[in-house]
Amino acid sequence: MDNDRLIIFDTTLRDGEQAPGIALSTSDKLAIAHQLAKLKVDVIEAGFAASSDGDHKAVRAIAENVKGPVIASLARTHPDDIDRAADALSPAERKRIHVFISTSPIHMERMLRMTGDQVMTAVTESVTRARSYVDDVEFSPQDATRSDADFMIATCKAAVEAGATTINIPDTVGYAVPADFVELMRRVYSEVRGDRTDIIISTHCHNDLGLAVANSLSAIHAGARQIEGAINGIGERAGNTSTEEIIMAIKTREDFFGVEIGADATHLFDTSRLVSRLTGYPVQYNKAVVGRNAFAHESGIHQHGVLRDRETYEIMDAASVGQASSIILGKHSGRAAFADALERLDISLEDDDFSAAFARFKELADRKGEITEEGILAIVSEEPDADAGKAHLVAIHVAGGNHEIPSATVTIELGGVEREATARGDGMVNAAFVALRTAFDLDAELIDYRVSPVTSGADAMAAVDVIVQLDSNTFSGRGVSTDVVEGSARAFVAALNKAAAS
Repeated sequence: MDNDRLIIFDTTLRDGEQAPGIALSTSDKLAIAHQLAKLKVDVIEAGFAASSDGDHKAVRAIAENVKGPVIASLARTHPDDIDRAADALSPAERKRIHVFISTSPIHMERMLRMTGDQVMTAVTESVTRARSYVDDVEFSPQDATRSDADFMIATCKAAVEAGATTINIPDTVGYAVPADFVELMRRVYSEVRGDRTDIIISTHCHNDLGLAVANSLSAIHAGARQIEGAINGIGERAGNTSTEEIIMAIKTREDFFGVEIGADATHLFDTSRLVSRLTGYPVQYNKAVVGRNAFAHESGIHQHGVLRDRETYEIMDAASVGQASSIILGKHSGRAAFADALERLDISLEDDDFSAAFARFKELADRKGEITEEGILAIVSEEPDADAGKAHLVAIHVAGGNHEIPSATVTIELGGVEREATARGDGMVNAAFVALRTAFDLDAELIDYRVSPVTSGADAMAAVDVIVQLDSNTFSGRGVSTDVVEGSARAFVAALNKAAAS
């Protein structure tokens, strides 16, 4: 193996599945394993074959059906574990048995109830047994970062002497910090690997302090050439090193890390979503690389820069991970982003109409947060009411309840003069219409009223379309708002403006 090649070892199906509430079926595991093969990870840890009949079945199914990556199974140092792992892996073209035992004082004393000598004997015997089945054996001293370094390194040397070809140093409880972890990894590289070019030094870091990715990447400079992780960072407690973050860190900063990987990152987003769907674990919006917001921009300054040149605020191309960069229109967006959205929708507005639509957009965005393309279309389709000679809605206040007749007080402005009117009605919308009809001093009749949702959710925008009749003529109006009564009032004002002009 070229020293400049970094092996990506994915344990989504083993350590990732240990996250509380996750129980993947054999078909689920097989689907994820096929996707990981598309992603071209180097090793898939398919499960812990001895842990249950179901896991044994899943490991065997993956070994039979998934081609490309090395297929691995975890095993304790127990002979039965190793035999079960070997049996489950037997159909695989390329296979690995991953043997582990704890080396920290607290684990040996409180959990294993074994002495150091007993642990050393177990390491030698188990690796030797695993090597009798496969040529590719990995050894992990569990809880390495809380172990006595001399003893832990001695177990790793014993594993190499027994035939292990990969030595993995697990930060099992996420205790390490980068500087200390690098120092430990340098010792392992120097004292365990030495001049043995056939030995790979690996890391397996947990995220209890949020340092899993940082620790793993820092170990590269200490000679690590395998990193173990899980898609979306799932796993015990706070999870594992995120496979997708490692892949993109190496690809983006190859100049710094000086290693290459064989992964096809364009499958990262699809892999992330598949794992999320089958495990039931959502991907946080701001998750690096695969989160919904990883390539989304709302700030006006950022949007302006990205519209000029993507690289102003994106260090990765969204397409390189199977994502799409997006401009999120919200209250922080500026005129450049709004104009870009209109251009993408093939909408052209005159300067005054653009200013009016942008002002209305900012007003709605302050309430809703995010405005979609459908919302933009609705805003543009809303007729402006601030043109010369037209009245516009200044304010509306409604009241009503189970034992109170609904009422509405409206204020409109025309030619610099405000008019206020209050009325009661059969409902708040009806009361608003009656009050506006009074303010306009028009004896108009409402003959059609329709509400259409523009977006979904608790803060959904709605478009209200109305038709009013004055004498024998009819006039239409449209209003858009996150509040149905306000949207209705805007529609009434638009229609009554037309009626007044006639």
